Amino acid sequence: MNILGSRIKYLRNKNNYSQKRVADALGISNVQLSRYESGDRKPDPETIKSFAEFFDVTTDFLLGHETESNELEHYKNKIVKEFPDVDLMFKDMESLNAEDMKEVYEYIKFKVSQKNK
Repeated sequence: MNILGSRIKYLRNKNNYSQKRVADALGISNVQLSRYESGDRKPDPETIKSFAEFFDVTTDFLLGHETESNELEHYKNKIVKEFPDVDLMFKDMESLNAEDMKEVYEYIKFKVSQKNK
């Protein structure tokens, strides 16, 4: 089972990115990305880190050590760490999934950037 390739492909499709867009952003070829997704080749640790940064997930998520519920916690922690002045009631947000929490994080990040202009 190729968890890394499956997660890369999942994230690429989830974000509606073409292989070309991801490959160009990471400085690799489409063929190389295709081989990573299919499991024919394994990326080096630096490339895995680049995938994680590009998709804004942890390397543990890419490698299958975290589930989407861990990703939810990841975004909660990012919000608390990066925006300590933001008073959120996470209890009221228990029904949110990881994608929803990522959107909350991105929205807060956007609003803070607008405020700082």
